[in-house]
Amino acid sequence: FAVWGADCLDRLVGMFAFAVWDAQTQTLFAARDRFGVKPLYYATGPDGVLHMASEIKALHALGISKEPDEAAWRSYLARGVYEHGDHSFFRDIRSVPAGHLLRHSASGGAPEILPWYALAERLKTLGPDTRPEAEVSEELSALFRETLRLRFRADVPVGICLSGGLDSSLLLGLICKSREGGDKVQSFTFVCGDARYDESPWVEAMVKGTRVVSNECLLGAAEIPELAARVQASQDEPFGGFPTLGMAKVHLRARELGVTVLLDGNGLDEGWAGYGYYANAENTPYGLGPVQGTRNSAVRPDVLNPDFLEGTMPELPPAPFGDALLNLQYRDLTHTKIPRAMRFADRVSMMASRELREPFLDHRILELGLRQPLDRKIRDGQGKWLPRMLAKDLLPANIALAPKRPVQTPQREWLRGPLAGWAEAQIETALGGWGAAWFDAPKVRSAWREYVRAGSDNSFPVWQWINLGLMAAEVEFDCLDRIPLT
Repeated sequence: FAVWGADCLDRLVGMFAFAVWDAQTQTLFAARDRFGVKPLYYATGPDGVLHMASEIKALHALGISKEPDEAAWRSYLARGVYEHGDHSFFRDIRSVPAGHLLRHSASGGAPEILPWYALAERLKTLGPDTRPEAEVSEELSALFRETLRLRFRADVPVGICLSGGLDSSLLLGLICKSREGGDKVQSFTFVCGDARYDESPWVEAMVKGTRVVSNECLLGAAEIPELAARVQASQDEPFGGFPTLGMAKVHLRARELGVTVLLDGNGLDEGWAGYGYYANAENTPYGLGPVQGTRNSAVRPDVLNPDFLEGTMPELPPAPFGDALLNLQYRDLTHTKIPRAMRFADRVSMMASRELREPFLDHRILELGLRQPLDRKIRDGQGKWLPRMLAKDLLPANIALAPKRPVQTPQREWLRGPLAGWAEAQIETALGGWGAAWFDAPKVRSAWREYVRAGSDNSFPVWQWINLGLMAAEVEFDCLDRIPLT
């Protein structure tokens, strides 16, 4: 920063959020990484002083109001939108957006927020990649090796979050190729004791014949109530349900075994078109809410009070390109999937004092993928085509060519089964807190009873109500050691 000033940001690779006091100009300079892996919140107190922190609770501890941002909550409850640009779920607390910087003068006034990395403009400047496929494949292979080398630099043990999918499996394959078959590397896999959601067969196929030590991290229904409260205390805002709790178990197990750094496979799907709906980009709804593969609606705005819903407008992300697929990838990277996944993952890893690194979110890999023509992303019905071809030299064929599988948990079944009493108690807490003015309580209770009676292929609305109840309880834990590590 002393040499290049703000231009130093272009020279950085990976995740960061930092602040520098420039004594020469009497200016605070702060910045957040390109894809928002690391958080940076700020608020202006009643005395005009600017406060900054990596956690919302730190700003609350300084006396910043806990009043909710009703626009953010309306968007979340009515449309399923988790991320709201520079807004948080609290009225007086803002977030520096991904790829933005902040300047604030000692003389006072409002902080200045400016973009330093604009993905759409960057892609337009670079233009489509017209090189031969073999040349692109060679560059991607070199980038995979480089990004792994950088993220493996550590003075502490480094492990890997391993599902049975291509992304984490490709990551493990690269590790095994570059690090003596994965010697002394530990992998961590979330399991829930239900064969319908079990990734173990895929993981066993991957680690077979390697020197990697595989650890299964079991999440049981009985531990959900306490773990959900503790995860909420670290998240500060709504989080992604039982899959996030599964991630918590992974990081807590890594903590128990002394593995300080974990690598994850986020980013490859968005950068190289791995999701199924990318193949039908022209007909995929272009909204900000969750993309559903269920018959039932993702959200239940019908249980919200009309007064609360008044003024709700359709929210559409920017569509800066004339290509439907590229617009979907851009949306998922900058407005939907990656922003919310990074928030959930960062908070849950920090809760266990683990550092989570994202090799495939390296901007060079993403920019390369986004610039490719369609048949290098999707071919013969397979997304992530070029990465898959590279994976064939590293992975068993049944894994390299396996279809995309989302992280699944028995959330639907447990909420209407062994956790029904706990779920109902959280819903009642929500209805007695902020939700008293937001919900039509009889409609919520009726919808809950119907869910318990008949089930649904979508538990997201129920989770929203539970999550609001968890937040309303304002549970705070002052010692991580109180979290059971079994």
